[in-house]
Amino acid sequence: MSFAGNGIGITRGIAIGDAHILQRGMLEISPRSIEQIEIPDEIERFRQAVCCARQRLQSIREKIPKNTRSDIVAFIDTHMLMLNDAALVEVPIDLIRQHAYAAEWALQLQKTSLVQVFDTMDDPYLRTRKDDVEHVVNRIQMALHEQDEEADHDLAGKVILAQDLTPADTIVMRHQGIAAFITEFGGPMSHTAILARSLGIPAVVGVHGITRIIQQGELLVVDGEQGIILADADDRTLHHYRRHIHSAADQATHRLRLIGQPATTKEGIRVALMANIELPEDIEATRALQADAVGLYRTEFLYMNRQGMPDEEEHYQTYKGVIEGLNGIPITIRTLDLGADKQVDGCTTASCNPALGLRAIRLCLKEPKMFQPQIRAILRAAIHGPVRIMIPMLSNLQEIRKLRAIITETKLALALEGIPFADNIPIGGMIEVPAAALSADAFSKELDFLSIGTNDLIQYTLAIDRVDDEVNYLYDPLHPAILRLIQMVINAGEKAGIPVSMCGEMAGDPRYIPLLIGMGLREFSMQPGSLLIAKECLLKLKSTKLTKQTRKLMKRLGEPRHEVLLQKICKLH
Repeated sequence: MSFAGNGIGITRGIAIGDAHILQRGMLEISPRSIEQIEIPDEIERFRQAVCCARQRLQSIREKIPKNTRSDIVAFIDTHMLMLNDAALVEVPIDLIRQHAYAAEWALQLQKTSLVQVFDTMDDPYLRTRKDDVEHVVNRIQMALHEQDEEADHDLAGKVILAQDLTPADTIVMRHQGIAAFITEFGGPMSHTAILARSLGIPAVVGVHGITRIIQQGELLVVDGEQGIILADADDRTLHHYRRHIHSAADQATHRLRLIGQPATTKEGIRVALMANIELPEDIEATRALQADAVGLYRTEFLYMNRQGMPDEEEHYQTYKGVIEGLNGIPITIRTLDLGADKQVDGCTTASCNPALGLRAIRLCLKEPKMFQPQIRAILRAAIHGPVRIMIPMLSNLQEIRKLRAIITETKLALALEGIPFADNIPIGGMIEVPAAALSADAFSKELDFLSIGTNDLIQYTLAIDRVDDEVNYLYDPLHPAILRLIQMVINAGEKAGIPVSMCGEMAGDPRYIPLLIGMGLREFSMQPGSLLIAKECLLKLKSTKLTKQTRKLMKRLGEPRHEVLLQKICKLH
């Protein structure tokens, strides 16, 4: 049947293929108790299900080709580690033993408890980590119900439709040759979405009811960038999209020639293209694509899926490995960006509104015993290569001064202990709170560099949650208020003579790069997969012309015709 719909596009690229609807869904688990005499057998049944789930994941891992990037394999490893976590393995056993619950119900109760913790997290990226809990729990539930997850289908060239997909599903289906996937649920920051971008799979998520609308085997067009889905398209439309697919493939091949070529505008103005990384394994892509630097290295993964906090030595060995692996490429390490709702060694507090509560630098300053091991480790690791420290969610000057005092005290302690460390590490701040952007002039006098975190800056300024599909249509990087704040930060950095970069998703989007160049931004940090696309865009730009047009635009923001100017600039590439 003919159908045209929209969802959240999470990857660039277009695909055409027959629909394959995955019939499996989340199992419905009802409360059920057992007799006291059945408890030992029920515990053993649960343990066998966990073992089965682990074996199935191991089987998936073994199917992954050896040349697959290590950061992709890491998603499977994360789920395998979770199957050894006491929170998922031991707590349900305690519930069975104490309350005589059936294994399925005990596991369901514990899953609900864990998901509630993640739901209260303020950071959108970390909040979507509940997906991992749900995926792993569902594997155990499938094993408890003796259902086979791995149905043998020929998926080559198919468009997969499902309520949701796990990272493991995504990896296996990619190597089975799927053309694209569409899910009813999910957001742009889930592990599955990140994998889809990394693997180059066109995908659209958040299309409620799509598995009931589309029929099995129906020919679909999936536009992963625009979030468009077409069913039963006419020949003319199919011809248009097929031409687009061939053109995109040619462009991707051509972009490989840009590796090693400087990123400059037509006038030869140099622009730094840097990579955002999270896992240590991401360094492979950063080196292969010859990024100018790592503009954002997230450290939250060290705290996830574990009990207790990582100690100084674990921090140090991790950072040392990344720095040495980059082989001289500069790296900016962002300090811990978690909310107090992350239960680490008893360091928790409740918050009515965690997005505005004790998180990031606020949490670190309140809990120095948690923060100091990370600072010590970064200072120690920085002797192995060029390092900068970046502080998330700054909102006032007092935070910067307290931070500098901690770093000074830490250096003194290391010197007294005779431990080698780097003395002159640049310290910068993420500008992701409107108050910080408005105070950029003052911040620029206290910091060595600024980095605009557009993901949070946009949602804080516009008062929307960008992972909530009820309101994410309001997420607008080109809102006049956002543009004014970005310009203020760039101007403040220029006046103070310090670098200003951007590390949010906006930085890697070629629709916005011409505008940002016109605003004076010269450092961009993005997912490694966007580096060559950004470079290709930059090489076509004439910055002098963009600067004139952008200055004109900024004077007319909010006027009736400002959108015409904005559209003209953003379409120059």
